[in-house]
Amino acid sequence: MKLINKLKSTKQFNGKSFYNILNPNTHQIQVRQMTTSKRVQDRSKKKRVHDLEIVTEKWKIFHKIHHLMEVIKAEPEHVISIRYLEQERRQINLPKPHKLSDFLRKSPKLFDLYKDRNGTLWVGMTQDAEDLIKEEEREIQARSDKVAEFVTRILMMSVDKRIRVDKIAHFRRDMGLPFDFRDNWVHSYPSLFRLVKSEAEDGGVDHEFLELVGWKNEWAVTELEKRSGNFNGDSPGKLSLAFPMKFPPNFKKVFRIGGKLEHFKKREYLSPYADARGLQAGSQEFDKRAIAVMHELLSFTLEKRLVTDHLTHFRRELVMPQKLMRLLLKHFGIFYVSERGQRFHVFLNEAYNGQELIEKCPLVLWKEKVIDLIGYRGKKKKPATFDEFSDVEDKDLFKSDSDDERLQMNLENENTMDGLDDDVLADDAVMDIEEVSRAYKDS
Repeated sequence: MKLINKLKSTKQFNGKSFYNILNPNTHQIQVRQMTTSKRVQDRSKKKRVHDLEIVTEKWKIFHKIHHLMEVIKAEPEHVISIRYLEQERRQINLPKPHKLSDFLRKSPKLFDLYKDRNGTLWVGMTQDAEDLIKEEEREIQARSDKVAEFVTRILMMSVDKRIRVDKIAHFRRDMGLPFDFRDNWVHSYPSLFRLVKSEAEDGGVDHEFLELVGWKNEWAVTELEKRSGNFNGDSPGKLSLAFPMKFPPNFKKVFRIGGKLEHFKKREYLSPYADARGLQAGSQEFDKRAIAVMHELLSFTLEKRLVTDHLTHFRRELVMPQKLMRLLLKHFGIFYVSERGQRFHVFLNEAYNGQELIEKCPLVLWKEKVIDLIGYRGKKKKPATFDEFSDVEDKDLFKSDSDDERLQMNLENENTMDGLDDDVLADDAVMDIEEVSRAYKDS
């Protein structure tokens, strides 16, 4: 052991930490890599906000149920055989051998199952579910003008004032876009935007773009400016408004970066609606403007929450950094990244008070009505709590009648649009653990 301790030495090589150690059996020097990098899930446990983790769990079941309701709604008679509905198993991430019929039977207030004379099992929606579908259509229609404004403002923030339609489609559920968004709705506001086709240069698939038609100065105002009342309708330029910050209750290191935080808050930044072509990637101005863009996008959503890789699809169009996850994690006073499952969700901290969204639009209230009808639990039970290191769904809802084995379910397994050329988040999956604690070192 003395010889091993004597030979042990630490060196720095390409930013990594290495040490040499003698193998007692072979008497050979082995080089082992030591790194301070950790997975995203491991590196920020001290900054987890349990209330927002519960919110993430709350919406997981809803999105699965809502997807099935949309599939059934698309059928002429609002009924579909279980055999054909099985095609949606991957979309709701229901692993075999668990039965889709068992999953549906757990919500008898929403789904009706019956067999025909040939023994084929069919599923339809209850009257309560049918009424909810009609109510959703009314609420989406009532919100149409507001959503058109948000889509226009996203186009106004983009470099070329146009964005591919399939990328905007990522926000359909998050912003409350109508079901016929691609086919009809995009043609409903010709004074704001238009649909244009672009032929692929390499002879591949042609793309459809939504292109800005008319710039509106009164819409080139951030949600933060509106709340402060500090805007005059001039062309967008530099802003000095501080982003509201809310740190995790168990995070004790804020006092160490207090002065740097104040400096960060006071630094001016370019409005998301101003031309950002001249900003240098990696500069302080570039990063703070990217924070403003993400703040604005999250403000447009129903739940002030997005799947993080939906944001990454807009990096080029909205001039945001390649490693967007790093920026979100660094500024954990403004954003909260929920790390449950394979797909991460980012929240706007200021929009929540504990588990409750502070301002709920009618579509969010509608979603809560659906949640109230999901699952049949019989007698009243204690409110659900979720272990922050577990991804187990509601046992009562997912447990099979014929198989009491616990189901392990991942986060919403929505398929990412094919054909997008954005980089994956592999580079963001590993990050030096010290980077978060040095969040505002260069601010």
